[in-house]
Amino acid sequence: MKDQNICQHILAIKEVQLSEDHVCEECVKQGTDWVHLRTCQTCGVTLCCDQSPEKHMTRHYHAKHHPVVASAEPGERWLWCYTDEQFADY
Repeated sequence: MKDQNICQHILAIKEVQLSEDHVCEECVKQGTDWVHLRTCQTCGVTLCCDQSPEKHMTRHYHAKHHPVVASAEPGERWLWCYTDEQFADY
């Protein structure tokens, strides 16, 4: 990730954190379903995406202001910065 057009939040990620649980922690607590999972690169929590009914990862961003998430889906290798609305493969 050495592209000049990549935001500083994504460039600051030295090692991508991924969850081994493969569940949205909040959906499990609430008994709701999720579509895809994302892992916060600041605190490591894994939550559901915006295509999921509860949109827990976006809620996490608004509450905690942790800018970057990684897809926690098998075979996907990308990051998303909420702050700068920027996507990057890794």
